[in-house]
Amino acid sequence: MRLSLPRLFNKQAVSRQSELPDVGPLQEGDLCLTLERRLDGDPDRGWYPCYRFSMLHAANGALMGRIDLRVGDSPTIQQYSGHIGYHVYPSYRGKRRAERAVRLLLPLARKLGFPALWITCNPENAASRITCERLGATFIETVDLPPGNDMYERGERRKMRFRLEL
Repeated sequence: MRLSLPRLFNKQAVSRQSELPDVGPLQEGDLCLTLERRLDGDPDRGWYPCYRFSMLHAANGALMGRIDLRVGDSPTIQQYSGHIGYHVYPSYRGKRRAERAVRLLLPLARKLGFPALWITCNPENAASRITCERLGATFIETVDLPPGNDMYERGERRKMRFRLEL
């Protein structure tokens, strides 16, 4: 499979957090994304630098979840992990916070040169599937995780793949 890499990366992925651009405040209604940290990548393992954000309640600062934007492209990202990964804590679900958080990250993804983002979810995760659909992402296929993959080692077996055009 030939990958189309974002313009920022040309043929070489960013490998250190110091090479990631700074991010300003991101807020919509009661949802505020605060940059928790920028993670270094390990391209030898197929891992790329990542922005990790806390999803905070704008009024009281309560931690409602987390969202990552993985800055790179690889078969592992496109097939299994996705560019975006999110988790909303159970007591904060039902308010479209994952969808809203992804939308807040889209300008950054465009700034980084992504023409599209891959988002994956487990087939049994109906809420995540609905989030992808509300975002306008196109369902591509469901794939089996290969043995040895980090997610496989955690007990996951399949991923649904969605492509979100930017």
